[in-house]
Amino acid sequence: MFVLRAILFLTLAVSLRAAEFSCTVTNAKGGEPLAEAAVSLIPLDQPAPPVPADAKVEIVQQDQEFSVFLTVVQTGTHVMLPNRDNVQHHVYSLSRPRRFELPLYNPGQTESIVFEVEGQVTIGCNIHDWMISHVVVVPTPWFAKTDDQGAARISAPAGRYRLEIWHPRLGKPDTREVTLSDGSAAQASAPLTLKPDRRVRRATGGKTGGYR
Repeated sequence: MFVLRAILFLTLAVSLRAAEFSCTVTNAKGGEPLAEAAVSLIPLDQPAPPVPADAKVEIVQQDQEFSVFLTVVQTGTHVMLPNRDNVQHHVYSLSRPRRFELPLYNPGQTESIVFEVEGQVTIGCNIHDWMISHVVVVPTPWFAKTDDQGAARISAPAGRYRLEIWHPRLGKPDTREVTLSDGSAAQASAPLTLKPDRRVRRATGGKTGGYR
Protein backbone atom coordinates (compact mmCIF):
# COMPACT_ATOMS: atom_id res chain seq x y z
CA MET A 1 0.00 0.00 0.00
CA PHE A 2 2.87 2.35 0.85
CA VAL A 3 4.48 1.73 -2.54
CA LEU A 4 1.19 2.39 -4.33
CA ARG A 5 0.73 5.66 -2.44
CA ALA A 6 4.27 6.69 -3.26
CA ILE A 7 3.70 6.03 -6.97
CA LEU A 8 0.47 8.00 -6.94
CA PHE A 9 2.18 10.86 -5.12
CA LEU A 10 5.02 10.98 -7.64
CA THR A 11 2.58 10.83 -10.56
CA LEU A 12 0.57 13.71 -9.08
CA ALA A 13 3.73 15.71 -8.39
CA VAL A 14 4.91 15.34 -11.98
CA SER A 15 1.50 16.29 -13.36
CA LEU A 16 1.45 19.40 -11.14
CA ARG A 17 4.83 20.48 -12.50
CA ALA A 18 3.75 20.06 -16.12
CA ALA A 19 3.47 23.17 -18.24
CA GLU A 20 1.78 23.75 -21.59
CA PHE A 21 3.92 25.26 -24.32
CA SER A 22 2.63 26.47 -27.68
CA CYS A 23 4.60 27.80 -30.62
CA THR A 24 3.40 29.45 -33.81
CA VAL A 25 5.76 29.18 -36.78
CA THR A 26 5.39 31.45 -39.79
CA ASN A 27 7.16 32.35 -43.01
CA ALA A 28 8.97 35.60 -42.23
CA LYS A 29 8.60 36.84 -45.82
CA GLY A 30 4.84 36.63 -46.15
CA GLY A 31 3.67 35.93 -42.62
CA GLU A 32 1.67 32.84 -43.58
CA PRO A 33 1.53 29.85 -41.19
CA LEU A 34 4.23 27.26 -41.76
CA ALA A 35 3.21 23.60 -41.55
CA GLU A 36 5.60 20.64 -41.34
CA ALA A 37 8.10 22.31 -38.98
CA ALA A 38 9.71 20.34 -36.15
CA VAL A 39 9.51 21.93 -32.70
CA SER A 40 11.38 20.43 -29.75
CA LEU A 41 12.17 21.33 -26.14
CA ILE A 42 15.59 20.08 -25.00
CA PRO A 43 16.04 20.30 -21.18
CA LEU A 44 18.99 22.35 -19.93
CA ASP A 45 18.92 21.55 -16.20
CA GLN A 46 18.60 17.77 -16.24
CA PRO A 47 18.92 14.84 -18.68
CA ALA A 48 15.91 13.98 -20.80
CA PRO A 49 14.26 10.63 -20.07
CA PRO A 50 15.37 7.87 -22.47
CA VAL A 51 13.22 6.70 -25.34
CA PRO A 52 11.15 3.55 -24.62
CA ALA A 53 12.81 0.41 -26.00
CA ASP A 54 9.79 -0.32 -28.22
CA ALA A 55 9.44 3.20 -29.67
CA LYS A 56 8.74 3.06 -33.39
CA VAL A 57 7.06 5.04 -36.18
CA GLU A 58 6.14 4.26 -39.78
CA ILE A 59 6.98 6.02 -43.02
CA VAL A 60 5.05 4.10 -45.67
CA GLN A 61 5.87 3.92 -49.38
CA GLN A 62 2.53 3.99 -51.18
CA ASP A 63 1.36 5.39 -54.54
CA GLN A 64 5.03 6.10 -55.25
CA GLU A 65 5.16 8.62 -52.40
CA PHE A 66 6.29 8.60 -48.78
CA SER A 67 3.24 8.84 -46.53
CA VAL A 68 4.83 11.48 -44.28
CA PHE A 69 6.85 14.49 -45.44
CA LEU A 70 8.34 15.24 -42.00
CA THR A 71 8.61 13.02 -38.92
CA VAL A 72 10.03 13.94 -35.51
CA VAL A 73 11.48 11.16 -33.33
CA GLN A 74 13.55 10.85 -30.18
CA THR A 75 17.04 9.38 -30.50
CA GLY A 76 16.88 5.58 -30.39
CA THR A 77 13.53 5.29 -32.20
CA HIS A 78 12.97 2.55 -34.79
CA VAL A 79 11.60 3.90 -38.08
CA MET A 80 9.70 1.28 -40.08
CA LEU A 81 9.74 1.65 -43.89
CA PRO A 82 7.11 -0.68 -45.38
CA ASN A 83 6.75 -0.82 -49.17
CA ARG A 84 3.01 -1.00 -49.86
CA ASP A 85 3.41 -0.21 -53.54
CA ASN A 86 3.30 -2.70 -56.42
CA VAL A 87 6.74 -1.57 -57.63
CA GLN A 88 10.24 -1.68 -56.22
CA HIS A 89 11.87 1.29 -54.53
CA HIS A 90 15.50 2.11 -53.74
CA VAL A 91 15.30 3.90 -50.40
CA TYR A 92 18.40 5.65 -49.10
CA SER A 93 19.83 8.47 -46.99
CA LEU A 94 23.12 10.30 -47.42
CA SER A 95 22.59 12.46 -44.32
CA ARG A 96 25.42 12.27 -41.79
CA PRO A 97 23.29 11.44 -38.71
CA ARG A 98 21.98 8.24 -40.41
CA ARG A 99 23.28 6.94 -43.73
CA PHE A 100 21.67 3.80 -45.12
CA GLU A 101 20.58 2.15 -48.35
CA LEU A 102 17.79 -0.32 -49.14
CA PRO A 103 18.40 -1.24 -52.80
CA LEU A 104 15.62 -2.75 -54.95
CA TYR A 105 13.19 -2.69 -52.09
CA ASN A 106 10.40 -5.14 -53.01
CA PRO A 107 6.62 -4.73 -52.64
CA GLY A 108 5.47 -6.08 -49.28
CA GLN A 109 8.92 -5.71 -47.75
CA THR A 110 9.43 -3.90 -44.43
CA GLU A 111 12.74 -2.73 -43.03
CA SER A 112 13.50 -1.03 -39.72
CA ILE A 113 16.16 1.65 -39.28
CA VAL A 114 17.25 2.87 -35.83
CA PHE A 115 17.99 6.60 -35.59
CA GLU A 116 20.53 6.95 -32.77
CA VAL A 117 22.18 10.31 -33.58
CA GLU A 118 20.36 13.63 -33.38
CA GLY A 119 20.08 15.76 -36.48
CA GLN A 120 18.14 16.03 -39.72
CA VAL A 121 17.94 13.07 -42.09
CA THR A 122 16.59 13.27 -45.63
CA ILE A 123 15.25 10.02 -47.11
CA GLY A 124 14.85 9.60 -50.86
CA CYS A 125 14.27 7.01 -53.57
CA ASN A 126 16.83 6.49 -56.34
CA ILE A 127 14.07 5.35 -58.71
CA HIS A 128 11.46 8.03 -58.01
CA ASP A 129 13.29 11.34 -57.56
CA TRP A 130 10.27 13.21 -56.24
CA MET A 131 9.94 10.89 -53.22
CA ILE A 132 11.35 12.82 -50.24
CA SER A 133 10.80 12.43 -46.52
CA HIS A 134 12.56 14.14 -43.62
CA VAL A 135 13.26 12.67 -40.18
CA VAL A 136 14.22 15.09 -37.41
CA VAL A 137 15.98 13.20 -34.61
CA VAL A 138 15.93 15.04 -31.27
CA PRO A 139 17.39 14.11 -27.84
CA THR A 140 14.11 14.69 -26.01
CA PRO A 141 10.60 13.23 -25.74
CA TRP A 142 9.09 16.73 -25.78
CA PHE A 143 8.48 17.58 -29.41
CA ALA A 144 5.73 18.28 -31.92
CA LYS A 145 5.14 19.09 -35.59
CA THR A 146 3.32 22.21 -36.69
CA ASP A 147 -0.14 21.82 -38.20
CA ASP A 148 -1.67 23.73 -41.13
CA GLN A 149 -2.04 26.77 -38.88
CA GLY A 150 1.68 26.71 -38.04
CA ALA A 151 0.89 25.70 -34.45
CA ALA A 152 2.69 23.14 -32.28
CA ARG A 153 1.75 22.26 -28.70
CA ILE A 154 3.92 20.43 -26.16
CA SER A 155 3.27 19.44 -22.54
CA ALA A 156 6.53 19.29 -20.56
CA PRO A 157 7.77 19.56 -16.96
CA ALA A 158 8.69 22.97 -15.62
CA GLY A 159 12.26 24.07 -16.22
CA ARG A 160 14.66 25.67 -18.69
CA TYR A 161 14.78 24.38 -22.25
CA ARG A 162 16.49 25.02 -25.55
CA LEU A 163 13.72 25.50 -28.07
CA GLU A 164 14.72 24.16 -31.49
CA ILE A 165 12.67 24.73 -34.63
CA TRP A 166 13.57 23.17 -37.97
CA HIS A 167 12.01 23.10 -41.41
CA PRO A 168 13.35 21.54 -44.65
CA ARG A 169 13.72 25.02 -46.17
CA LEU A 170 15.44 26.52 -43.14
CA GLY A 171 18.94 25.03 -43.05
CA LYS A 172 20.20 25.27 -39.47
CA PRO A 173 17.63 25.05 -36.66
CA ASP A 174 16.29 28.23 -35.13
CA THR A 175 17.18 28.08 -31.40
CA ARG A 176 16.41 30.07 -28.28
CA GLU A 177 16.00 29.49 -24.56
CA VAL A 178 12.60 29.26 -22.91
CA THR A 179 11.54 28.72 -19.30
CA LEU A 180 8.38 26.88 -18.33
CA SER A 181 6.79 27.39 -14.92
CA ASP A 182 4.71 24.99 -12.82
CA GLY A 183 1.27 24.46 -14.28
CA SER A 184 1.55 27.49 -16.53
CA ALA A 185 1.03 28.11 -20.23
CA ALA A 186 3.82 29.65 -22.31
CA GLN A 187 3.75 30.86 -25.90
CA ALA A 188 6.36 31.68 -28.54
CA SER A 189 6.27 32.89 -32.12
CA ALA A 190 8.92 32.05 -34.69
CA PRO A 191 9.02 33.81 -38.07
CA LEU A 192 11.51 31.85 -40.20
CA THR A 193 13.49 33.06 -43.19
CA LEU A 194 13.20 30.21 -45.68
CA LYS A 195 15.35 29.11 -48.57
CA PRO A 196 13.73 28.57 -52.02
CA ASP A 197 11.81 25.33 -52.44
CA ARG A 198 13.91 23.26 -54.85
CA ARG A 199 12.14 19.92 -54.52
CA VAL A 200 11.80 17.76 -57.64
CA ARG A 201 8.12 17.74 -58.59
CA ARG A 202 6.26 14.65 -59.74
CA ALA A 203 5.19 14.79 -63.37
CA THR A 204 1.43 14.89 -63.94
CA GLY A 205 0.11 12.18 -66.25
CA GLY A 206 2.12 9.60 -68.16
CA LYS A 207 4.43 7.00 -66.69
CA THR A 208 6.03 7.66 -63.31
CA GLY A 209 8.77 5.03 -63.52
CA GLY A 210 9.73 2.24 -61.19
CA TYR A 211 10.84 -1.35 -61.39
CA ARG A 212 8.47 -4.28 -61.02
